[in-house]
Amino acid sequence: MKMRYPLRKQFGLYAKFTPPFSRACFRLAAWVQPLLPKGLHDRRVRVCAVTFGKDGNRSYLLEGRDCAKGAPCLVYFHGGGFVYGAARYHYENAKAYALGAECKVLFVNYPLAPYHPFPEPDEACLAAYRYACTHAKELGIDARRIAVGGDSAGGFLAAETALRAAAEGMRPCFALLVYSVIGGGETASMRRFRDTPMWNARLNAKMWEYFGGGRDVLSDGLSVFPAAYVETAEFDCLHDEGVRFARALEREGVEVTLNRTRGTMHGFDIARKSDAAKQALAARIDALRTAFYGNR
Repeated sequence: MKMRYPLRKQFGLYAKFTPPFSRACFRLAAWVQPLLPKGLHDRRVRVCAVTFGKDGNRSYLLEGRDCAKGAPCLVYFHGGGFVYGAARYHYENAKAYALGAECKVLFVNYPLAPYHPFPEPDEACLAAYRYACTHAKELGIDARRIAVGGDSAGGFLAAETALRAAAEGMRPCFALLVYSVIGGGETASMRRFRDTPMWNARLNAKMWEYFGGGRDVLSDGLSVFPAAYVETAEFDCLHDEGVRFARALEREGVEVTLNRTRGTMHGFDIARKSDAAKQALAARIDALRTAFYGNR
């Protein structure tokens, strides 16, 4: 029998929604999503297409109209279980980061599983970060202030990119990880939350099958990881992975802000008008501003 969870009432129908997770749905989404409004158009934000890498993945560089040259940059990887493209709320969040944190946002559209399984998404994300670093002047970016970020599966890609970039001598200045996939073996929340809305342990297991590989971020040497903001949702099978990752970073002496949101499920910020989404977005922006500008 499906359990009921004490989620905030403002989430509405999202508190009852679980995404379909089959190859037929992925094919349909790949056809439909490009036709939907992306949420990029805004008089306050400039958007330009950026193409890089051997496959020419089309990504977007967002910046506020008043954004100065030599601004910091967040290289962002959207969630979607490695299989779905960015949703409107991902773009809306990216705009909020650009405006609120006074930065540019390189919004990366990486190749999707199961048709582009591991290691293709990982390589594309690292290539995007490298591009931001090596073309900083051309993009109007301060190469000393480039951060990575992502939500859900995108958080996994951001964490991996941070570690791999650090090994190449290009460590990001910060990492923004929102209810992220981390890996590292079964947890209590993974055993408990098998029927939660938006995401659950059963979908998570299918996700790894479709992704076809990857590695446990926790297995890497974390002492080189940048300062980080780690956010978790309370009723989320990924909750304990996020907490465990934050604690592992702390043990390595990495500065970490852990925001354990309450009464929330995975992907709760899709309900953009909810108090929980507004509060979480403000906390993320505050963390980015501190990373980019200090406590000014």
